[in-house]
Amino acid sequence: MSFALPSIDFSKLEQLFYYNSKEPLLFNTGFFVWLFAAFMVGYGLVYRANFMRTLYLTLFSLLFYYKSGGLIVFMLIGSTLADFLIGERIYQAEGKVRKKLWVTLSLLINVGALVYFKYAGFILQNVGIDTESLSNILNGNISEELHSWVGYFNLDHMILPVGISFFTFQKLSYTIDIYRGQLKPTKSLLDYAFFVTFFPHLVAGPIVRAADFLPQIRKPAFISKEDFGRAVFLIAVGLFKKAVISDYISTNFVDRVFDDPSLYTGLENMVAVYAYALVIYCDFSGYSDMAIGIAQMLGYTLKPNFASPYKSGSITEFWRRWHMSLSFWLRDYVYISLGGNRNGKFMQYVNQMITMLIGGLWHGAAWQFILWGALHGAALGADKAIRTVITIPKNTVMRILGIALTFNFVCFCWIYFRAPSIDIAHQVMGRIVYNFHPEILSSFVAGYQNVILLMVIGYAMHFTPQRSKNFVQESITKTPLLGKAALILVVAYIVIQVKSAEIQPFIYFQF
Repeated sequence: MSFALPSIDFSKLEQLFYYNSKEPLLFNTGFFVWLFAAFMVGYGLVYRANFMRTLYLTLFSLLFYYKSGGLIVFMLIGSTLADFLIGERIYQAEGKVRKKLWVTLSLLINVGALVYFKYAGFILQNVGIDTESLSNILNGNISEELHSWVGYFNLDHMILPVGISFFTFQKLSYTIDIYRGQLKPTKSLLDYAFFVTFFPHLVAGPIVRAADFLPQIRKPAFISKEDFGRAVFLIAVGLFKKAVISDYISTNFVDRVFDDPSLYTGLENMVAVYAYALVIYCDFSGYSDMAIGIAQMLGYTLKPNFASPYKSGSITEFWRRWHMSLSFWLRDYVYISLGGNRNGKFMQYVNQMITMLIGGLWHGAAWQFILWGALHGAALGADKAIRTVITIPKNTVMRILGIALTFNFVCFCWIYFRAPSIDIAHQVMGRIVYNFHPEILSSFVAGYQNVILLMVIGYAMHFTPQRSKNFVQESITKTPLLGKAALILVVAYIVIQVKSAEIQPFIYFQF
């Protein structure tokens, strides 16, 4: 009797490491789970040696980016090398003029790439240039070997490099901080490459500052029981928020309404707006939670990116709690660079509005994003103006009123953010105002029971007091390893039960 070992198809195994634009590598995919598990085996062998750990993490991060975005990884490598060299030139340059020339070069490289990939088509279309014809001219002589690059030269339907908005701002913080004398450049290209490419935050944030991250690289990677417990908690909560709450509500309700608001009553449109407020929060904060948790599991600390933003009592407070890494980046590198509040109240409001318009454009090349930024800029100015002439009492009633007003204003602005066009946004508002039909409430709830249930769970999680969240996190930290593994398995099982046919990418991947 003979026994035959099962054959292994190495060609299929090899395909796992090729980029597939239809199946990019995401934290919420089964392939990432297996890839990360294999990665952790190797990490356990090298994490005690600083150089090998940094090299191993950098190579894996580049593989992760390649699997997420394809050959554009070479642009990331090239721009990383350029900024490393420019940072050293800024530091060594004598005189402010030479320093300014070098930092300007960094701005031209980084902002130039961002403008080309993200805004070139939008700008050309709005000045009346036929982008389709221009794209045909640019792509006319491209060979078969470069076919996969064509999308990056198609001005009519540009392929946006994954994470370009995030790593561009990250690299600019390095060169600008050196120019301002707030940071010394690292002598190690490997350390700088690791800072830029570290895979948890590479494609969708948080935006990490060199001053916060570079000092961690040369320290021993120590992961305490508390760190590991917090990491498991963040990964589990982040996965649940993203893959259960956000994906289900978006796929089964929000997307349908925003695709054609005229097919739904005003009541359904209004609920879709409040549902989207939860969808975008759970999607983005869920990614941030997973990124921070994975980094923590590897021995690195990333700053929180969200702090229960819908609990904010004013629009100013909201921007201290929402996407904090972007808010503080815009404050430190745009608002302050424009003059901040140093030139009187009027210029302070102007600088604030410009900053928020840039923040809107950062999210996408479309007029609805610009309008979204303008609304928030106007609200921030109004909030500051009111507080200079009126002292708002600090009591529970005023706090609740402030939270309600802020939340509803933010939800109103989300209409422009989510709608594919300003016309669609106005259709949503029109249905809410003129075709509300409250009499369908009972049938609506009956037809969307799961959506309503997940909305209740999502908002309950969000508005749960922080001390209760801390208690749950501490309890998980104290749980034995088997209990932590069980928690992840339970969340994974729930994800499998509710997931749609296709993996839903993170919303902020498009930014």
